[in-house]
This record gives sequence, structure tokens and C-alpha cells, in this order.
Amino acid sequence: MSKEEQFSEVFQALRGILEQYEEGMEVKADNDESYYLDTRYTYSANNKPIFFGAAKINKNYVSYHLMPVYVCPELLDSVSSELRKKMQGKSCFNFKKVEEGLFLELKELTVKGAEKFRQKQFIE
Repeated sequence: MSKEEQFSEVFQALRGILEQYEEGMEVKADNDESYYLDTRYTYSANNKPIFFGAAKINKNYVSYHLMPVYVCPELLDSVSSELRKKMQGKSCFNFKKVEEGLFLELKELTVKGAEKFRQKQFIE
């Protein structure tokens, strides 16, 4: 399998985690290399919607961005060391291949993140 095919497979899996949150959010990008979700809540400081999450194919990896872990860092308290190793920055996880166990953990983290955003009334 080529790198491009492998990254496409990773992207589709990560995109699938985010797709279930489309209802109640704005899809800002949806193509073969990028999937991006904003909340409908407008942040008063810059008058822009609050970013929720994204999956994107990059040159050397596929990234999964999850803004709730930046806004609510306590969400990372229960994250495994294996998933933490995939982190770059405060809210981005990078993958080069499908890792089912870590993707399941990321899916659970996304559920918790969405709940935190609901509690803060950023999403309905």
C-alpha cells in the first residue's frame, strides 16, 4: 500500500469520528484531504465560531485536531500514554497508519469533548 493510500485510509477513519457531530455544527471543509467542523457558537472576542475538530492529510502524517482538549485540558487526564505520544501541541494528534485501539480511544475522547462543549453551551 502506498503512503497516499495509507494516509487516505487513516483520514477516512478519523473523519468518521467527527462526522457524527455534523448536526448542530458547520462543516467548513469536506474533501479528500480535509474535514473541518466549527460550532455555531460565536466567540465574542473575535466574532468567529469556535472550532470543534478536524482531520487533515499532511505531507508526513494525518492530523486530528480536537479543540475541546485545548479548552478543557482535564479531558487529557485519562488519556493513555500511547495516545499522548501521538500529540503535537495541545489539541492535535498525528497518525501515519490506522491504529484501531487509539482511534477508539480518540473517539471516546471526542464524545467527552463534545459533552464538555455542550455543558459550556458551545454546541446544542
